[in-house]
Amino acid sequence: MNQKRNSRFMPLIMAVCVVVGILIGTFYANHFSGNRLSIINSSSNKLNNLLHIIDAQYVDTVDVNGLVEKAMPQILSELDPHSVYIAAKDVQMTNDDLRGSFSGVGIEFTIRQDTLRVQQVIGNGPAERAGVIAGDKIVMVDDKPFTGKTLTNEEAMHQLKGPKDTKVKLGIVRYGEKKLHNIVVTRGEIPTKSVTAVYMLDDKTGYIRIKNFGENTYPELLIALAKLSQQGFSNLAIDLRGNTGGYLQSAVQIANEFLPKNKLIVYTQGRKSPRQEYRSDGRGSYQQIPLVILIDEVSASASEILAGAIQDNDRGTIIGRRSFGKGLVQQPIPFNDQSMIRLTIARYYSPSGRCIQKPYTAGDSKDYEEDLLTRYQHGEFFSQDSIKHEGPEYHTAIGRPVYGGGGITPDIFVAEDTTNITSYYKQASMSGLIIQYAFTYTDENRQKLSQYTSEKGLADYLQKQNIVEKFATYAEKNGLKRRNLMIQRSHKLLERYIISRIIYNMQSEQAWTQYLNSDDPAILETIKLFREGKAFPQAPEKKAAGKKNLQCASIPSGRLNLWA
Repeated sequence: MNQKRNSRFMPLIMAVCVVVGILIGTFYANHFSGNRLSIINSSSNKLNNLLHIIDAQYVDTVDVNGLVEKAMPQILSELDPHSVYIAAKDVQMTNDDLRGSFSGVGIEFTIRQDTLRVQQVIGNGPAERAGVIAGDKIVMVDDKPFTGKTLTNEEAMHQLKGPKDTKVKLGIVRYGEKKLHNIVVTRGEIPTKSVTAVYMLDDKTGYIRIKNFGENTYPELLIALAKLSQQGFSNLAIDLRGNTGGYLQSAVQIANEFLPKNKLIVYTQGRKSPRQEYRSDGRGSYQQIPLVILIDEVSASASEILAGAIQDNDRGTIIGRRSFGKGLVQQPIPFNDQSMIRLTIARYYSPSGRCIQKPYTAGDSKDYEEDLLTRYQHGEFFSQDSIKHEGPEYHTAIGRPVYGGGGITPDIFVAEDTTNITSYYKQASMSGLIIQYAFTYTDENRQKLSQYTSEKGLADYLQKQNIVEKFATYAEKNGLKRRNLMIQRSHKLLERYIISRIIYNMQSEQAWTQYLNSDDPAILETIKLFREGKAFPQAPEKKAAGKKNLQCASIPSGRLNLWA
C-alpha cells in the first residue's frame, strides 16, 4: 500500500525537486555571478536577432557583415578614446612598426602629384639589391598602372608589402629619363628601428632618440649604450619627444636598466585586473649615470611610464613640456576572421601613485581629441604657469611635488619658440609645400648633394644656396601668395625646416635629428644641466608628506606584452 502511495507521489516529488534546484541555482548565479552573464547573453541575442531580422525582412539587400564592421568601432567608442576595432586588412600594417620588422621591398616613399616617389632605399634591402634608387617614381606594379587619384599610402603599402620571398615587378621612371625600367624585387624582412639616433652631444654626453616602444626597442637601446660606451660617455640624454608609446614591456625593461634594485617602475590596476607591480631587479648596468629624459606634448603611454619611473624615483631630470596624458592600457583580442580589438583593461600608475591619464568623457571624444589645441590656446606651450593640473599633488621618494591627472610635468620647462612664426610660415608648413619643395630640390640636385657625407657639411652648403627665396618662388607657383615681410621675419625657421628635410632625404633620420638638435633649446638646456652637475634632482627644503590616490588604475598579472 505504502509502495503504491509512494509511486503515486513520485512525479510530484520530482517536479518539486526540479523547481527547488532551479531556484537554488538562480540564487547562486544571481548573487555570486552578479547575473551579468545572462544580461550579456540577452543583449548579444538581441543584437543577433536584429541582424537576422534585417537580413530576412529588410526591403533591400543588405551587407550584414558590413553593418557589423561599422558597428564595432561605434560600440567601442562609447567606452574610452583608446579602445578600438581594427579590421582584418589593417591588422598587419598596424602591428608592423612595433613588431620590429615587416616583409616588403624596403623603401620609404611619398606620394606627390598622384605618383609614388621613392624617398629613401633601405641599405642592403631587397629594393637596393634589385637596383631601385632614391628619386625613382614607381608607376607600374605587376604590369598594372600604379598612379592616379586612387593611389593612397594604404594602397601602396598593400601592394608593396607581402610574404617573404615573393616577387613584385616594379615599373620605374628615373629622374631625368622617359624610359620605363622594369625591376623585379624579391620581398624580404625589413627591420623597423625604434632607436633612430645615437651620437655624442659633446665629449661627455651621449644622446639616444627612441621613436616608439616596440618588440626590439630594449635590445636596440643596449646596442646604442654600448656604442656610446666606446666613445666614453659619462652623461646620458634619452629623447622621447614625439614618441607616442607602444609596448609596456619595453618601457619597463629600459627603466630597469637605470634603477637600483626593488624600485617601483609602474603598477597597473583595473576592475578585472588586480594591482600588478613592476619593480627593478638591480641588474641594470647604468644605475649611477647622470640621466635626462626629454618629453613634449606628444610623448605618450610607454613614454610616460619611463619618464614617470625616472622622475618619481628621483633618478634623473625630465626636461621639456607636459606629456600627452595616456594612462590607459589596451589588450589585443583577436577574432577568427583575423580582425581584432584593442580593449582598455586597466589604467597605470607611476611609482608615486599618480594616474597620468587625462580626463575624458566616454562616448564623446571631441574634447579629448582637441586637448593639445586647447593647451596651445591656453598658452601652456609657452608658459609653465599655464599648465592646469586636474589631479592632486603627489611626491617623489625625496619629497619633490609631482602631479597626475594629465601627463608628466617636466622638472625643467622649455617653451616652444614662436618668436618668428608668421601666418606665412604656418601655411607653408601645414600645407605640405615645404616637404614637397624639399623633395623636388633633392631630386633635381642629387648628384651635387651626394658629395656631402655629414649633415653639417650639407647644411653649410645649403645655407649658401638662397634656398628660402627659391622656395618662395616655388610656393607662389603652387598657390601660396608671397609675403615678403613675413618671409623675412620667418627666414631662419623656413631655412631650418627646408634644410632639415633635404638632409633627411639625402642622408638619414639620424643626420636629420643631429641637424635639428644643433640649436634645439631643450638640447642646449640638457648640456647646460650636465655641465653644472645638476642632473640628479635635489630634495626640497621642506619635505612634504606623500599622498596616495586610487581614482584611476592596468594589466593582468604575468602579462607584459600589451599596448600601453
